[in-house]
Amino acid sequence: MNKILRRERLVPNIHVLEVHAPEVAAKCVPGQFVMVMPDEKGERIPLTIGDWDREKGAVTVAFMAVGTTTHKLALMSAGDELPVFVGPLGKPSEIGKFGTVLVAGGCFGIAAIHPIARALKEAGNTVVTLIDVKANYLLYWEDKLRKVSDSFFVSARDHKFGTTHYVQGKIKELLDGGLKADRAVAIGCTYLMYSACEATRAAGIKTTVALNPIMVDGTGMCGACRCAVGGKTKFACVDGPDFDGHAVDWTELFSRRKSYLDDEMKSLCHWERSLLAPGVSGASVALPLSTGGAQLAPGA
Repeated sequence: MNKILRRERLVPNIHVLEVHAPEVAAKCVPGQFVMVMPDEKGERIPLTIGDWDREKGAVTVAFMAVGTTTHKLALMSAGDELPVFVGPLGKPSEIGKFGTVLVAGGCFGIAAIHPIARALKEAGNTVVTLIDVKANYLLYWEDKLRKVSDSFFVSARDHKFGTTHYVQGKIKELLDGGLKADRAVAIGCTYLMYSACEATRAAGIKTTVALNPIMVDGTGMCGACRCAVGGKTKFACVDGPDFDGHAVDWTELFSRRKSYLDDEMKSLCHWERSLLAPGVSGASVALPLSTGGAQLAPGA
């Protein structure tokens, strides 16, 4: 069992878990993920590692409360134990001295890009960070990301940051304004990653994305996370999660992401009804705010 050291809601619908997992903390590197179960009868979901403290033996992950499993995680507290917190899994992100790297993230991806941006900065790159949010109150970890960025931009739809562009429009604005990027990294929902790739494609900027197909075991045994990249079938858990975004078959990925949508909705409704069943005071149950969405917690 791995004990939760901290569970905090960062912004509406985004939570952070800090878990005591010394063996994971000792080995994890940017781009990897862990498989998590909130209870012994639940499902396993992957969560990208957002930070770690090797001396403390702690690993930090951020997630969006979307389905039954992530809602269960959102109701846990410091001192609770997770029956499964396995990792690190997946191939590490490619880190080298490339020049100028544009790093884009949104929702749960804001935390996921943090260790990558930090490693790229330590490798001697100029790091340009772009965060995409619907509104300014959904921005988190700004201080952590500014520390590892040479330039920091936010694209929000509420005019707070002087632009209402979505990530694709903001990237185009930066490129048209003279940004010369040698590489790009984009992590977030499937649409954000697709949009970022469309924005960098014309400029010929190699763009890496962390794919988020449905995942079951995280070790390549089930085959559920298969995706098409460069015309070949890949498994996100063992071949990725990082892939060349310009080679991804996005149409197939979007389709696969929705394979179990009806079942996921039924599961969430059943679980929420069970919390409000006779004998359980509805007033005492604080359900996490849910607005729908996706994350590298495929199947969550």
